[in-house]
Amino acid sequence: MDLLLESSVCNLQNVIRISGSKSETNRLLLLQALYPNIVLENSSDSDDSKVMIKALQSDEVLKDIHHAGTAMRFLTAFCTVQEGKEVILTGSSRMKERPIQILVDALRQLGALVEYEEKEGYPPLRITGKKIIKNKVSLKADVSSQYISALLLIAPKLENGLELTLEGSITSVPYIKMTLQLLNEIGVRASFEGNVIKVSHAEKIASRVITVESDWSSASYFYSVVALSAIGTEIKLSSYKQSSLQGDSILAEIYEELGVSTTFVDDSVIIKKENVSKKEINRNLNASPDIAQTIAVTCFGLGVGCHLTGLHTLKIKETDRLEALKNELGKLGASVSVTNDSLTLAPSSEINKNAHIKTYQDHRMAMAFAPLALKVPVVIEDAEVVSKSYTNFWEDLKSIGIIVNPI
Repeated sequence: MDLLLESSVCNLQNVIRISGSKSETNRLLLLQALYPNIVLENSSDSDDSKVMIKALQSDEVLKDIHHAGTAMRFLTAFCTVQEGKEVILTGSSRMKERPIQILVDALRQLGALVEYEEKEGYPPLRITGKKIIKNKVSLKADVSSQYISALLLIAPKLENGLELTLEGSITSVPYIKMTLQLLNEIGVRASFEGNVIKVSHAEKIASRVITVESDWSSASYFYSVVALSAIGTEIKLSSYKQSSLQGDSILAEIYEELGVSTTFVDDSVIIKKENVSKKEINRNLNASPDIAQTIAVTCFGLGVGCHLTGLHTLKIKETDRLEALKNELGKLGASVSVTNDSLTLAPSSEINKNAHIKTYQDHRMAMAFAPLALKVPVVIEDAEVVSKSYTNFWEDLKSIGIIVNPI
């Protein structure tokens, strides 16, 4: 399904309720599978979380997680500690191109039984669950934080807990800290000192109810809408915490540079266009790479330049997000250069109308480009891909005045 997006609104005022963080939900779903007396509220309704639930609850040997990268990493670790159970984890053709050897090697260091069914270093995987006695493992620190979190999430179920040593400079620290704080929240002792993370064994935990904070990555698209709107535009988003565990909450600080203020009221944020943006944005997004696409598109829509670094993990996402951004922004008239780690966008005063934006089976490509409809009509191809993380995205976009028509 392709959608033509246009705007008929100059000033937007509305309340948007965004479902729970996919990052928090998927971590908590795995912990809930290990400790069934955890009750979750405001869970994500994303495809990724639905895939996690189905895989965790199914007794089938073959578990197909489609495009869900987080599920592939977390379930790989989870299945290694399911004693006596054999599973095959597979996914989409793109998933079979996404490397997982770093995690598999770490699990094997601990004594886990994991085999490659097809290409060495990539899914699908055959995993035989067993009791894991070893408790020390080392990992390069600049790898995807999901590899690290996958190990940490199963750590309390390891016979002797886990001592994980990270070698070198650490990437995506907020996501690692999120995992550790969620472990602490359910009553598991965990510490992070220097480059060493320790998680204690916990056979049982006390029953508890955990409310998942709404997703900051999803909020980014409305920050973009407000940034691209007239001064005075205001949207209220819920439910959010000022002391968020999510690395993407850095949005509030970044979008100040783009003229948007953030005010926390009770469990919501009010975002408002206060003034014009800076002429250029320079940011290292090492700790929050998922908002890079939104920021780059916002900057282009505002006619300001940006230089974004710390983006090496975007090469192995649902698509090569850096090349995808270069291609699609180029259709709109942007001048973009990328490296393995960065994106540079030159200031631009004109935007080509009615460009057809390819989404590459990547939900964030669809949602990052949608706010440009406030500037020019734009066509989003394969728009249903948004359900991967934000099922109601197009309905919420309609509610704030953007015209959404199938073509």
